[in-house]
This record gives sequence, C-alpha cells and structure tokens, in this order.
Amino acid sequence: MTQEVVTAKKDKKVIEDEQRSDDQLRFFLGVQPPAGVEADFHVLEIAYRNMKPDEFERFIGFFKAEGRNVQAKNPAGETIAQVLTQHRLGTAYIAVL
Repeated sequence: MTQEVVTAKKDKKVIEDEQRSDDQLRFFLGVQPPAGVEADFHVLEIAYRNMKPDEFERFIGFFKAEGRNVQAKNPAGETIAQVLTQHRLGTAYIAVL
C-alpha cells in the first residue's frame, strides 16, 4: 500500500513505500559528475542520497555489473563507505557495499 505524505510545499508530495523500477535505478548510472569528482564516487553519492537502503542494494548490483568501482574516492580521498560512516543512517548503506 502506498502512503502519501504532504510536505511543507502544497504542490509537492513524498511517496512512501513505493519502489523504483530497475530502469529508474539504472538512470542513476548515467549521472554526470562535476569537474574534479570521480564519476563512480559521484554516482554512488547521488544514489545514496536519493534511495532507500533496499533500492540502493538493487542499484549496487547494476553498478557492479557494469564494472564500476565502489572504492572510487571523492576529492578529499574518501570512499563512499568512509563518508557514510559520518552519516546517522549510513550503516545500512555501508552493509550493502
């Protein structure tokens, strides 16, 4: 069952309990990084910020199937796993990696 939650803006709604399709998850594989950021790191960071843990797990399967690098680093030299250790909800995502 899908549950809608109205946000502060009346024209925006957050849909909870709705799963993205495989095609919607694969879309994130094509996200382009800003200058100076490794593409694989950027894709992982964007995926983490926009996916629930179960979606992220499915996404990582697609990511790895393309031969992408889960050890890619940001400009500060950190992997996404290292960055996620600093996030309150990062544990579930780190377990997937």
